[in-house]
Amino acid sequence: MNNEEILRKLRDAGDYVSGQELCRYYGVSRTAIWKAVRQLEKDGYVIEAQNNKGYRLIDKGDADFFSKVEIESRLETSWVGRNLFFHKETGSTNVDAKALAEKGEASGTVVVADMQTAGRGRRGRGWMSLAGKDIYMTILLRPQCRPEKASVLTLVMALAVLEAVSELIPQSCGIKWPNDIVINGKKVCGILTEMSAELDEIHYVVIGAGINVNQQDLAEEIRDMATSLWIESGQQTDRAKLAARVLYFFERNYAIFERKWDFSGMVEKYNQFLVNRDKEVCVLDPKGTFNGIARGINEKGELLVERKSDGEIVQIYAGEVSVRGIYGYV
Repeated sequence: MNNEEILRKLRDAGDYVSGQELCRYYGVSRTAIWKAVRQLEKDGYVIEAQNNKGYRLIDKGDADFFSKVEIESRLETSWVGRNLFFHKETGSTNVDAKALAEKGEASGTVVVADMQTAGRGRRGRGWMSLAGKDIYMTILLRPQCRPEKASVLTLVMALAVLEAVSELIPQSCGIKWPNDIVINGKKVCGILTEMSAELDEIHYVVIGAGINVNQQDLAEEIRDMATSLWIESGQQTDRAKLAARVLYFFERNYAIFERKWDFSGMVEKYNQFLVNRDKEVCVLDPKGTFNGIARGINEKGELLVERKSDGEIVQIYAGEVSVRGIYGYV
């Protein structure tokens, strides 16, 4: 019996649960149940205890419990996130996950932080990481495929975040290729994927996501291109629940990826949410910038761009290439 199991049981009940029932259900003593309840109270939960009734979890109201026990109590996965590391503050969840990978932690291990002090985006850009507001999480994976096949995992994660966020804001959520989640044309989530591999063998992959959740105001320099779930919905989001939903959708999508070690099983769904699709884009390629019309992605996760100059369909690999809208970020 773990504390998260007690928390889940009390939450699901919505009323009193007798100590005897908890003892019988988990096969432990009343003392063990009492200790678990006391630890949950130390973590900030309000639990009412009454003779002849048992224990009842009091509604947390506007409190946003974001902790290891809260996330674990909401997990619906079989292996992703079942080995979970939580930090109130850390440098980078990706760096933490890579260190855990080097120590031999299993595929599906997840690192979550309430705050990062050295968050990074694509190409080493800094990533604003406030405390008590957002979600910073990284999944460690050990896929049994060739290294070149793993590049689509960043899209697998993007789709998972999109599906989880779409449960909250269904109408305006989309993906800007390859992996930015946008709401009403503004970025709400960035994803960074890193891999350790040899020529024909993957040691591990880590996929980090930073989601702007409960920020009510953003720095002036990013307001034109970034947003948060609070700004878009006007209400607070339960971060632990959202994190658990992301992991749920990721596990489901990863199973599809494993079937053929490509993105073919998710291309149609991804393209439905691709905000660049059938729009004019500017491809910033070191070999030469050009304009064209984005036509969707293929099973390799490459963006198909119909070049404006000659109508040829060009396959764009994320790597060192960027794609921008002609008139702005999207």
